[in-house]
Amino acid sequence: MLVQIGLITLLVVAYIIVSRILKSSVTLLGQKKYANEVRITYVSKMLNLGFTAIFVLLVCIVLGIGYGQLAIFFSSVFAVVGVALFAQWSILSNITASLIIFFGFPYRVGDWVKVVDKDDEILGQILEISTFHVIIQRLSNDVVTYPNSLILQKAVVRFESREVAQAMSQFKESGDSENKEEHKNTTP
Repeated sequence: MLVQIGLITLLVVAYIIVSRILKSSVTLLGQKKYANEVRITYVSKMLNLGFTAIFVLLVCIVLGIGYGQLAIFFSSVFAVVGVALFAQWSILSNITASLIIFFGFPYRVGDWVKVVDKDDEILGQILEISTFHVIIQRLSNDVVTYPNSLILQKAVVRFESREVAQAMSQFKESGDSENKEEHKNTTP
């Protein structure tokens, strides 16, 4: 019994230390990537939730709860959660994509990008990367919300500036096309 209390105390201390390290690491990474504070908090909470589940599993093992009993409990929980989320699979995939984008997306807020999509040109500046979507302001000042799960599946081109992005656009702004037509008519 004393050994179990000692191991649980050790697990609690390790949990507190690792959760603080995890939170500070995510905060530093978020600040390095210029992520929104709300987004940093969200990612920290999601990772802390997973870490807490691992902690509870370890405490159950230390207390001597059998693997069979744990397997039945967790399979029941996962079955209920799976059925609940099956109808909302796109929400779950966007949340997962949000975590992947936070850690691995090579673009930041303020970057000029083009999402290569055959149906529509999505070219503009990233205004925000949120839990469910990336918000892009087009050259025409329209705002597009693009789902996180889709942006991971498409090719994304990054441009150095607005001018370079504008030059690569298949749709020219009306002012630019009038200036080019005027320039064409005046040149010999």
